Amino acid sequence: MAISRRTVSRHLVALGLNRRRFIDPTGESNRVPQPIVARRPGHMVHVDVKKVGRIPDGGGWRVHGKGSAQAKAVASATKAGVRAGYVYLHSAVDGFSRLAYTEALDDERAVTAIGFMHRARVWFAAHGITHIQRIVTDNGSCYRAKDFAHVLHGARHQFITPYTPRHNGKVERYNRILAEEFLYARTWTSEAQRSEALKVWNIHFNYHRPHSAAAGQPPASRLAAGVTNVMASYS
Repeated sequence: MAISRRTVSRHLVALGLNRRRFIDPTGESNRVPQPIVARRPGHMVHVDVKKVGRIPDGGGWRVHGKGSAQAKAVASATKAGVRAGYVYLHSAVDGFSRLAYTEALDDERAVTAIGFMHRARVWFAAHGITHIQRIVTDNGSCYRAKDFAHVLHGARHQFITPYTPRHNGKVERYNRILAEEFLYARTWTSEAQRSEALKVWNIHFNYHRPHSAAAGQPPASRLAAGVTNVMASYS
C-alpha cells in the first residue's frame, strides 16, 4: 500500500516526530548540509534588496553628533511627519566569480526589480556572462510578481526556502561587506554623495578588492573575458 509523503509528514507532526533527529537512534541530525556551488560564470546569479536609511541633506547625526542642531532638526522634522525615507540597494552577484552589480533605487516594487534585472543582464553580458542559467531570489513580492518572469529569458527562477537567507548566502555576504566597507565605513553628507560613491566602490569591489573565493584575487579575475573598464584609480 502506497502512502503519500505528505500524509506521513502530517502524522509525524501530530506525534511530535517531525525532525530527523527525533527519529535517529542517536538523537543526532543525520542531514549533511550541501554546499551551493556555481560551476561556471552565469550558472547562478543571486539577487537581493537591502533597505537602508536615506541620508538627509547636510548629513545626519553621524556627521554632526546626536545632540547637534542638525540632528535635532531632523528629529523635529520626523516628528512632524517629514521622513527622510529609505534607499533600496538592489544587487546581483554571480555565484562563480562573485562579480557584483548594485544600484541604489527608490523602492522595491516589481517594476523596479524588473528594470534593475534588465540592466544587470546587460552589465553581466559586457563582462562575458551572456547566459544566465539560474536566478536565485528570496520570496519577496517583487520577485513573485508574474511580470518578473519577463527578465528570466530561459533562466530558472529559484526561490530560497522561506526564512532561510543562508540559501542566498553569496548575496547576503556581499550585503554585509557592502555595509561594513562602504555604507558605515565613513560619514556621508548627503544621499547624492553616497550614491555617486557607490558606483566607484562597486568598481573597487569587482576589480581591486581581494576575494577569498578568487584565491585572493578580485572577482573579475575569474572571468574568461578578462577585466574590462578598469579604473586605474578610484580615489
